[in-house]
Amino acid sequence: MIRPDLQPSAEQFDFDLDGALSAIVSVRTQVPDDAFTAQILGTERAGHGVRIDPSGLVLTIGYIIAEASEIWLIGANGQAVGGHVVGYDYETGFGLVQPLGKLDLPILECGDSDLINIGDEVIIAGFGGVTQALTAEVAAKREFAGYWEYVLDEAIFTSPPHPNWGGAALITASGQLGGIGSLYVENVSNDFDVGNMIVPINLLKPILAEMLSYGTRLTPARPWLGLFVTETPENLVVAGVLAGGPAEQADVRAGDVVIGVAGERTRTLADFFRRIWAFGDAGSEIPLVIFRDGAAFDIKVPSIDRRAQFKAPELH
Repeated sequence: MIRPDLQPSAEQFDFDLDGALSAIVSVRTQVPDDAFTAQILGTERAGHGVRIDPSGLVLTIGYIIAEASEIWLIGANGQAVGGHVVGYDYETGFGLVQPLGKLDLPILECGDSDLINIGDEVIIAGFGGVTQALTAEVAAKREFAGYWEYVLDEAIFTSPPHPNWGGAALITASGQLGGIGSLYVENVSNDFDVGNMIVPINLLKPILAEMLSYGTRLTPARPWLGLFVTETPENLVVAGVLAGGPAEQADVRAGDVVIGVAGERTRTLADFFRRIWAFGDAGSEIPLVIFRDGAAFDIKVPSIDRRAQFKAPELH
């Protein structure tokens, strides 16, 4: 439960707060033991989602629903229905679920995340009404790079952090959906130590139709290596590799220092991933410069399409 002094009240805002919060549903999923993401994310996952159109379509963060064999959506009115994954975009992290039954709940209109400014007061809300919502401040809008081969040119950072952030809604002062909660992060800004990283809603708009029709965006898949890289003040270090992934097969190892790509020095995660993606589509061979045991050497990693590793959703 959110501390009462952090919970929003209807008097603070000029929109129907209860109605907006009622558009948020609980998302619970079961994933097969042999799923590709099971080794990272587990087989039982839970988070939140937001109903965004009259068909009942639910927007959430993709890692909750990735490879799910069973999805349950629970509404504020106590209704529970099954759901089916209709879209997952690996570049933004957005996931879409279509309910397989009717949920008599309102929708939350998508706003314009470009209009969200640093210092704005917003609501970060999960399923459960006002007791699961908190009033937060937009602490930063900046680039974000994740160690799992993920970069956003501009993410939204809010503070204080919501304790159950996965799929939570960022609701703007005008009562619209401004983004979807993805992570708990540290070192948010000079003024805020901890907070949430929010994926801006405007990233959904140009790809929504493709996700609904084809399950993902139609642009060619980026090269993917299957490695986790952390950024230190001095270097980029391999924290781990996925079993059976391209990096492991090319003998990239945990503890390796990544000096660069194709002989070009890289010092930040965002630069490292962008250099990899600049080699073309998935399937491109990526030349890395690795430092291990006191020596630097080249490793060529044949990249693959990350999407091909995931179990496709099945409609029951």
